[in-house]
Amino acid sequence: LRLTHAAPLPGVARPRAIGVDDWAWRRGRAWGTLVVDLDRHRAIDLLPDRSSATFEAWLRSHTDLEIVARDRSTGYARAAQAVVPRAQQVADRWHLLLNARQMLERWLVGAHARLRALPVPTGSAAPVRDHAFPRSRTDQAAAREAQRWRAVRHAEVQRRRAAGESIMAIARAIPLAPGTVRRYASMDGAPEGGQRRIGPSQLDPWLSHLERRRAEGCENGLQLLRELRELGYAGGSRQIHKWLQSRRTKLAITTPRRWRDAVPVVTGPGSTGLPARRARLPGSKVLAWIMTLAPDRLSPTDGALLARIVQDPDTATLHGLVQRFVALVREAGTKGNGSSAHGIRRLEAFEAWIVEAKASGIRAAQTFASGLVVDAAAVRTALTTPWSNAQAEGQITKLKSIKRLMYGRAGFDLLR
Repeated sequence: LRLTHAAPLPGVARPRAIGVDDWAWRRGRAWGTLVVDLDRHRAIDLLPDRSSATFEAWLRSHTDLEIVARDRSTGYARAAQAVVPRAQQVADRWHLLLNARQMLERWLVGAHARLRALPVPTGSAAPVRDHAFPRSRTDQAAAREAQRWRAVRHAEVQRRRAAGESIMAIARAIPLAPGTVRRYASMDGAPEGGQRRIGPSQLDPWLSHLERRRAEGCENGLQLLRELRELGYAGGSRQIHKWLQSRRTKLAITTPRRWRDAVPVVTGPGSTGLPARRARLPGSKVLAWIMTLAPDRLSPTDGALLARIVQDPDTATLHGLVQRFVALVREAGTKGNGSSAHGIRRLEAFEAWIVEAKASGIRAAQTFASGLVVDAAAVRTALTTPWSNAQAEGQITKLKSIKRLMYGRAGFDLLR
């Protein structure tokens, strides 16, 4: 460190285009600001915090800037507008995509209850496992108890919110985290536990044969094992029995009597005597990611999930809006600039998208479109020029590694 401190610092030329982004000295507690010279691909300064006033003070010594690339931060936008109003501000395209996905997540939290009630559409796609193998009965009982408590808390939050209590007051009374209270208040129904990840299985190549044989009435696990062994299956019987467990139309002969009595019987026309398994639906984050993916990047499982949720009219409308917006942003920077035919068409498509989003009747889309209108100049520049804030994101990754060597804030002067 002594030798590094003694080394002369290289000269820094006056920047013309900069990228600015915040980064954490201590995650969630202390933040700084990184400034990057976009022409020379290097970090040129570190500011001790991410406040608008600190960035304004830095800009006063760089009033000849032409480009300021940033995320959607209103603090950096206000500082740049106040000190260098002639500079073009550029909203980072990655953050535009991130904001669109976050908008979807917030909307899906409230709509998740009614989306779970949608039926699974029947299609001609190859069968895939739509859920993980079932857990033990003890784990299932614990999961049911946890779900009951979630339903109780959701009902309490809804009751208190309807009575006019604030989010913070409810969080202190129950108690729950304020973010959880806000999420529960926006949900139509009680939240469900997270869906277990569907990992790879040796059964996946043989699902078509298993589904066909089950449709023919074969629910004997050992018989299915013998048939798969003849076809080349190298696994054991455990996974076959687990796969069959949630698909049986009648209890297995080997089911112990204590479990026979514990299984609730569903009565009514067409009942099989077993509780119907409701197809699970992933959480809002997974669904938002699927809705932003390009159609050619969807896996068969993701495509089936998307086909299920777009049966809801609002979801279908929002999916179409997000797909067009994502395509617009991803195309930007690759085809033409603002004065070219591509750039002009892109701007016209953006203006039309804003009008359509505001007329959609979906509050989340309307709020997102209004935010884009407020930052319209920076968004238009992002859609018609190659500038972006990607360099700042990359430099922050390097900075995190250096920070670990410099012992946090003790090395601030050295980092500068």
